[in-house]
Amino acid sequence: MNTLIADQQLVTELLPMDKAIEVMREALTMLAGGDVVMPLRTMLPLPGGDRVMGLMPSYLGGLDVVGVKVIAAFPANFGSEYDTHQGVVLFFDNERGLLRAIVDATSITAIRTAAVSGLVTDLLARPDAGDLAIIGAGTQAHTHLQAMRAVRPVRRVRVFSVPAASAATFAQRESRLTGLTVEAVATAREAVAGADLICTTTSATEPVVLGEWVSPGAHINAVGAYTPTTRELDSALVVRAALYADRRESLLNEAGEFLIPKGEGLIGDDHIVGEIGELLLGKVRARTSPQEITLFKSLGIAIEDLAAAHAVYTAAAERGLGTWVDIGGRHFGSSAEG
Repeated sequence: MNTLIADQQLVTELLPMDKAIEVMREALTMLAGGDVVMPLRTMLPLPGGDRVMGLMPSYLGGLDVVGVKVIAAFPANFGSEYDTHQGVVLFFDNERGLLRAIVDATSITAIRTAAVSGLVTDLLARPDAGDLAIIGAGTQAHTHLQAMRAVRPVRRVRVFSVPAASAATFAQRESRLTGLTVEAVATAREAVAGADLICTTTSATEPVVLGEWVSPGAHINAVGAYTPTTRELDSALVVRAALYADRRESLLNEAGEFLIPKGEGLIGDDHIVGEIGELLLGKVRARTSPQEITLFKSLGIAIEDLAAAHAVYTAAAERGLGTWVDIGGRHFGSSAEG
């Protein structure tokens, strides 16, 4: 038996946030070093609304693995018993192409997305940042609170979401889980007022955070929007901020937060300071002053899923955990009798 099947519970157990942040650091460093093959993701819009199926293949040379995430994004699932992101990450070895793992993508996506934001926050936010605003109250809000707490001494949390009941439920649950006082507020403006850490994790298609609301020195992780025509931040905020990408090519092709103000003639490609991997390697600058606003536009890239799946596989194999099955491997039709 050579293939691991890893469910949500196993992924959560084997990929805690502090470990996930280090896995993302390694993967994004490989990207900046050129040891990656990764085309832009393919998005298949489904009839009847904003549902999409995404296909995200990649190769990580440093780990010598290849794989693909197949993900269905169904925003209408928000508020139901089902997560908005459903799918699997398939991880193959690079020697014989054997399928080594089938990993739940709902949990991988939730953890690795927040882990990248945590890594970036550690690199860009002010050392004393700890006043956190979360816009949105779904899965990513939960994991982003974990990620922010992993890298900064969070002392205050305000959350805003539509509907308001979801923010109230989030605040009650997270207050109980973390021991912090998480406050549900009535408007996004109230949430971000005075905050030095801001995470936007919504399914909004139009701006929910405006530049005039954001205090000097804040760091922003913009996570929710992932198409050229959708955004969570207005143009004025993007113009004010030093902009960083997980991958420049993805930003230039997929990020409404960048493409819309660019189309308005407010910024050009030179507004992008650089990629996070370049920041890790010292190829681009970090924060230049306590008053500078820094912005990470997260799009989520395939190597993050592959690196996370590899980490889960390695830990499961070392600890003898998970369900292992025999899928493929031998020439079809071969047998001892033959």
